[in-house]
Amino acid sequence: MSRHEEALALDPDELRRTRGPSLAARVANLLVSEIRRGRLRPGQRLPGTRALAASLEVERDTVVRAFAELVAEGWLASRPQSGTFVAAELPERTVRRPSTTRTAVPEHAAFARPPLSIGPVEALSPATIYLGGGVPDVRLVPREALARAHRRVLRTSPRTRLDYGDARGEATLRRALACMLGEQRAIATDADGVLVTHGSQHAIDLVARTIVRPGDRVAIEDPGYPPARQTFRLSGAALVPIPVDARGLDLSALERACDEAPIRALYVTPHHQYPTMVVMAPERRQALLALARRRRFAIIEDDYDHEFHFEGRPVLPLASADVHGSVVYVGSLSKMLAPGLRLGFVVPPRDLLEDLVRVRFASDRQGDHAKEAAVASLIDDGELARHVRRVRRVYLARRDVLRAELRRAFGERIHIEERSGGLALWAKLDADVERIRDRALERGVMFFVARDFTFDRRSLPFARFGFGSLDERELTRAVGVVARAARTRA
Repeated sequence: MSRHEEALALDPDELRRTRGPSLAARVANLLVSEIRRGRLRPGQRLPGTRALAASLEVERDTVVRAFAELVAEGWLASRPQSGTFVAAELPERTVRRPSTTRTAVPEHAAFARPPLSIGPVEALSPATIYLGGGVPDVRLVPREALARAHRRVLRTSPRTRLDYGDARGEATLRRALACMLGEQRAIATDADGVLVTHGSQHAIDLVARTIVRPGDRVAIEDPGYPPARQTFRLSGAALVPIPVDARGLDLSALERACDEAPIRALYVTPHHQYPTMVVMAPERRQALLALARRRRFAIIEDDYDHEFHFEGRPVLPLASADVHGSVVYVGSLSKMLAPGLRLGFVVPPRDLLEDLVRVRFASDRQGDHAKEAAVASLIDDGELARHVRRVRRVYLARRDVLRAELRRAFGERIHIEERSGGLALWAKLDADVERIRDRALERGVMFFVARDFTFDRRSLPFARFGFGSLDERELTRAVGVVARAARTRA
């Protein structure tokens, strides 16, 4: 320990009492408090991120993000090869650091609750290269076509599209979606059977709040999609993790769970499972539908990433073979266009639709009908289909580049699972994937590891690398950073 460095003992209970919109913000607020109190002095060297994370009982990347925020604000200074220090000149000495919440909330307040975390990452710096999620590249969006369609809607029918409207969504988009789903996904529906939402996450939330009662058991994939898990928890569900193997959801485990106690619903991503990207085997799909009918549970099918299937035609969804009204089908236009547009949809059994509409009306009233009408015109004109065909070729090339770069970087230490589509790779590494992830994040590259998705946060030697949002040069650079992180000693 240098003469400028002193041990800093922070109590995890202090962090729990500190307010902030995210865990990283609360760590940052706690450190600022320690600086103000004089326990951390200008010029003092802070402990390493790993040591501080251990003392606060948080993930290391949470501390990394807190340090980055405080460096940006001027409270800390980062010196290459030396560490992180309290800034010699603090940004403020008499003015309070602006609170990230409107007021401090006492622990006994009626609305006090444990902090919520809805995913493996709470916030990323704009400078971070995002190699983890498998999101599309917004630079490829047909912006001019979308802008023209939006202007045309506002010019020709401003009153009907800017006034209150149908809670189910813009009628032209519902018709276009029904037609598209019939042609591409073999789902028999019409405009009256579709509910438009603000993305698939909103759709999952509406379904959960409509069919799940407190205490109901909801089965979820393990590993699986963390925001969906959190949505069901918020509805009061008792979650039942079901393993996923190389052929999809383990139906034997699901049936054993049904034997223990009734299952209200199952949330599943059978096409390009999140995060492993495995496609559920055909015989399991049929067996799952039969099991749902026999055990009387609902299937909430999230048709994740089906648009980008690179080998043959995409597998049809469970909903296309559902003749008994067991499946609530959830889809999204985020991958086809852009996540920020927030457009998703639900195709439920008809006897559930009106309840979903009532829940939507009570919480959100309706969507943006002008935006929905503009997107409907892109579907009707064939522009969306042409866009998907164009970017599918781009994403296929990017997948091949990422796969080659990872194999070049890790050689026999990496095994990339062979998948038929999707915008991410799932790989097994003969290495400490969590240490590599932490080191890469310090260098500005973010990817996910299996622990981010497992139900009990258990560690597995797998990582998820997304390629959709990065071009080939960016992918090469990002893998280079990950490779250097792997060579760095702990």
